[in-house]
Amino acid sequence: MSETASVIEIEDLVKDYNLGQVPVHVLKNISFEIGRGDFVSIMGPSGSGKSTLMNILGCLDKPTSGTYKLDGISVGKLGRDQLAEIRNKKIGFVFQQFNLLARTSASENVELPLMYTDTPAQERHERAMKALLAVGLAGREDHQPSQLSGGQQQRVAIARSLVNDPSIILADEPTGALDSRTSIEIMAIFQRLNREKGITMIVVTHDPDVAVYSNRCIHFKDGKLQLDERLTKLRDARQDLDHLPAEQPEETVS
Repeated sequence: MSETASVIEIEDLVKDYNLGQVPVHVLKNISFEIGRGDFVSIMGPSGSGKSTLMNILGCLDKPTSGTYKLDGISVGKLGRDQLAEIRNKKIGFVFQQFNLLARTSASENVELPLMYTDTPAQERHERAMKALLAVGLAGREDHQPSQLSGGQQQRVAIARSLVNDPSIILADEPTGALDSRTSIEIMAIFQRLNREKGITMIVVTHDPDVAVYSNRCIHFKDGKLQLDERLTKLRDARQDLDHLPAEQPEETVS
């Protein structure tokens, strides 16, 4: 599902860090747009600048120069509270290591972003349950992370990213800690959310086997945008799963 309007506009973006007296140029005059409802993979070797870009896109960091507009709003001009509000309302985050609270149930982990709002407890619970259902974890809401497989933990993390009904999901190496089959399962969830809910998906990955499930791939090298390609032959993760050998039951701890 893709619309013509751009949700993200990056122009001449530069990000430098100072290590002592030596400036390190991490992003070098990056320019691109991402349409609302697009599904984009950001690829590049370690040190290429893709994680720094993800932090900027997620309003966790600001560029040294250049402009970043989110929904037409120049992010660089916003204060800390305004940036926090954007992160909480517009953006869902998914990380490689899941970042779940260990001694907290799946539903409570999913509710966490709502704890920073004035959402009533009953509504928080209902929205968490709805998000868990959306990622296929109905019935696991009382399980703690140690009682879930890696794939199930990542589904909890995805549900947490959904609970505020974001328009964008930023996923940083979301399959990096998962086996091949589970990685495809996660990408199938992302594709379904993109197609059915119109969520703009941005996935940072080093794995070309993951990038094939997006419809656009942006390649970075040495802090520069090297290649921006629209993928014409789209792979369907759900169809790929159907062609794999029968799935073994996921191991969980009672």
